[in-house]
Amino acid sequence: MAGRLLLRPSNIRHLIEIMRKIFAVIILLSGVGMLRAQNIIGTVTDKASGRPLEYASVSITAVDPPLGATTDSLGRFSIDGVPVGRYDVRASYVGYETVIIREVPVSAARETALDVRLSEQSQELAGVEVRPQVNKSRPLNAMAVGSARMFSVEEASRYAGGFDDPARLATAFAGVTSGIQSNGIAVRGNAPRFLQWRLEDVEIPNPNHFAETATFGGGGLTAVSSRLLGNSDFLTGAFPAEYGNALSGVFDINLRTGNSRKRESSFGFGAIGIDFASEGPLYAGSDASYIFNYRYSALALLTALAPKVLPEQAALVRYQDLSFKMNFPTRLGVFSLWGIGLADYSGQKAKTDSSQWTYANDRDEIGIDQLMAAAGISHRLRISAGSFLKTSLAASFSGLDQSVDRLDGSLSLRPYSRIGNSNANLVLSSALTAKFSSRHTNKTGLRITGLGYKLRMQNSAGMQEPPATVVDESGWSALIAAYSQSAVELSGSVTLNLGLHAQLFTLNDRYALEPRAGLRWRFAPDRAVGLSYGLHSRLEMLHYYFIRSADGRQHNRKLDFTRAHHWVLSYDRSISPDYHLRIEPYLQQLYGIPVVAGSAFSFVNLQDEWFITEPLESTGRGRNAGIDITLEKYMSRGYYMMLTASLFDSQYKAAGLWHSTRHNRNYVLNFLAGREWMLGRSRRNVLNAGVRLTFEGGERYTPVDLLATQAASEVVYREQEAFTLRYSPVFISHLSLSYKMNRRKLTHEIALKVINANMYREPLGHQYNLRTGRADLLRDPTIVPNISYAIEF
Repeated sequence: MAGRLLLRPSNIRHLIEIMRKIFAVIILLSGVGMLRAQNIIGTVTDKASGRPLEYASVSITAVDPPLGATTDSLGRFSIDGVPVGRYDVRASYVGYETVIIREVPVSAARETALDVRLSEQSQELAGVEVRPQVNKSRPLNAMAVGSARMFSVEEASRYAGGFDDPARLATAFAGVTSGIQSNGIAVRGNAPRFLQWRLEDVEIPNPNHFAETATFGGGGLTAVSSRLLGNSDFLTGAFPAEYGNALSGVFDINLRTGNSRKRESSFGFGAIGIDFASEGPLYAGSDASYIFNYRYSALALLTALAPKVLPEQAALVRYQDLSFKMNFPTRLGVFSLWGIGLADYSGQKAKTDSSQWTYANDRDEIGIDQLMAAAGISHRLRISAGSFLKTSLAASFSGLDQSVDRLDGSLSLRPYSRIGNSNANLVLSSALTAKFSSRHTNKTGLRITGLGYKLRMQNSAGMQEPPATVVDESGWSALIAAYSQSAVELSGSVTLNLGLHAQLFTLNDRYALEPRAGLRWRFAPDRAVGLSYGLHSRLEMLHYYFIRSADGRQHNRKLDFTRAHHWVLSYDRSISPDYHLRIEPYLQQLYGIPVVAGSAFSFVNLQDEWFITEPLESTGRGRNAGIDITLEKYMSRGYYMMLTASLFDSQYKAAGLWHSTRHNRNYVLNFLAGREWMLGRSRRNVLNAGVRLTFEGGERYTPVDLLATQAASEVVYREQEAFTLRYSPVFISHLSLSYKMNRRKLTHEIALKVINANMYREPLGHQYNLRTGRADLLRDPTIVPNISYAIEF
C-alpha cells in the first residue's frame, strides 16, 4: 500500500511540474569555467589475503600520452591529471593475473576511487597465453565458483531500471524477477523473503523503505544509497561456506571508504526525494576519513512547505534514511564505524461516504510506522603477510507498528488488526583469512547473533468481533554459526573449494550442518567451466514460531529450518575483450518447508500473510530447475549491452501433490543497452541514454471460487487448484537519460529515469466487490518517472 501511494501517478505529476520550473533556473546558473582534470586514486591488494601490493603498476592506456602510477608500501596509488571521460584501468603485479577495471568514469568535481584486487598465479606454464582478467567477470569473493556477480555503484546509477537501487538493478541479471511497485526479487523461482541482505559482512534486516508491507522481503526503495555503495557481490546459488541463513540469494554489500585526501560533497533533488552526501578526511594529517548520505522524501517535504499543492493522500507517505562509514587506519589495524537507518510512515484515510465503498479496504483507516537501523564497528588486523583477522560487533533493529481500523455501518471506526513487532539483534562475528601459499587460502569464522524480540499481534475474524491476540511474546534467542572454507589450486587451471557451515537456533535447538563445494577448470585462456554445490537453510520470521492457533496453543515453536540443496554448472567464455558469455544450468531441491497439513498452503508462496493461525509443520518440499544465460558487452566505443535469458520451472509439494509456485513464471528475457556521448566544445559534457526491455511470463495465481465468494462476501479461492492459472505475459520498459555538465570543480547532472515507461498494468490480486458481489482482479498501470538534478562540488 505504501509503495502504491508513493508511486501514484497523480503525486508524481505534481512533483514534475514543480521541478520543471526549477530546472530552467538551474541550467542558467550552471555557468561555465575552465575545466580541470581529475585524479584516479585507490589501492591494490592481494585478493585472497588483503595484503597491500607495493610497486604494482596501474595505468590508463587510452590517453595520449599514457598515464600511470606505481603503488606505495600501503598499496596506494594516484593517477593525476586524468581528463574527464570514461576509461579502462589496467593493474598488474609480478606473479599475479593482470586485471582490467572497465568503464571507470572520471568527472570534474571529485576524485575517482578504485579498490583493485589481484589474484596470485601459482604457476605460469610456458607457451600458455595469460589474458588480463576483466574485473566484472568474477565476483569479489574468491571462494565463489558460480552464480555470483560483482556489481557497482556506477551500474546502479547508469542502468535503466536500476533507479539507484541495488535490488532493482539486480532484476536485470539472469534468473531474477520482480514487480514494479515492490522491489522484492524472486531468485530462480524462490520467494523474495528467502534473500539475505549483508552489510559490511553482517546480516541486517530488510533495508527497504516500506519493507514487508506488500511483499515479504521487498519494499519500495532500498535505503542503501548508491552514493555510498562500493563494489559488492550478488549471489544466486551454491554460496560459499561463510554465508548462512540464506536460501535463494545474497546481497553482500560493501560501503566504500571516504576520500581521505580532500573533501567532496553532492546535493540533489528530484521527484522521489532530496539527497545530500559528503566525504573527506576526518582531521588533518591522518588517513582517517568519513562518508555519509542523507535522503528525505520529496512528498513529505513539499507537503510540509505547501500542504495544498499535493493530494491529501500524499501527506500520508513519508520516508528518510541515513547511511555512513568512518574509517580509521592505525598501527593496531584498521577500524571502521558504519551504519544505516530509515524511518517511514505510510497510511490511508477511510472513505466516510459509504456510497463510495467498492471494496472492503475503502472502509479502512491505516497507519504504518516503520524503523530500521543497523550499526557496527569492525576491526581488520593484519597478523602476517598472508593472513588477517576481521572482527565486527554490530547491532540492528527493525520495528513495525501497524494499525487497521474499519468503519462499521454507523460510520464508527472499530479496531480490526494490530501489529506491534520489534526485533533487536546483537551480532559478534570474527573471521581469520589465511593464505598458506599461492595455492591454498582458508577462511574460518564464528558468528553469534543474539535475537531480541517483542511481538504483539491482534486480528479480527470479522466486523462484529474485537481483535483477538494471536502473538504476545518477548525475550531473547540466538543463532550461532561457524564455518570454514578453503580454496586450493590443484594446478594452474583447476581450483577446488571445500567448506562447511554449521548453525544452531537456540529457541528450539534446531541445527544445520551444511557442506559446500566448488570446482573450477580454466581449460583455455578465455574459457572456464565450474561445478558447485551447497546445502543451505534459513529461519522464518520470528512471530511465526509464537502464533497461537484457535485452541490457544503454540504449535510452531519446533519448526525446523527451511533447507535446500543447490547444484550449479557454469560455463564462462570471454568472446573478446569486450564480450562475455555465461551459461548456468541449475537444480535446487527444497525441503523442511512449513506447510498446513492436508492443504495446498506452503511457505514457498508466502507474500504478506501475517496472521496464519493454522498449525504448521516442516514437511513441505519444492524444486527449482532451469538455465540462466548472460551475454554482456562492456562499455567500449561509447556503448554497452547486456542480454539475459532464463528458462525455469518452480514447483512445490503439499498434501501429496505437486503444484507450480506463485513465482513460476517459466521464462524471463531482458535486454539492456546504453549509449554515451562526449559533447561540448572541449568534449567535457556527457550525455547518457539507456533502455531496458523485459518480457516474462506472468505470476501464477489460484482460481477464485465464485459461489463461495458470494456466500462469504469475501474472496475465496479453490485451494485444491492452487496456482494453476497464470497472469498474461509481461512486457515492461525502463528508460534512463542523463546529461552531465563538467565545470571547474563542479559537476551538474540532470536526469530522467522512468520505471514502466509503457505503463504495464501490474496485477495486484483479487478483491471482493461490495456492489457486484464478484471478485475483481485489480491492476495498476504504475509509471515512475523521476526527474532529478544533482550537483557535485
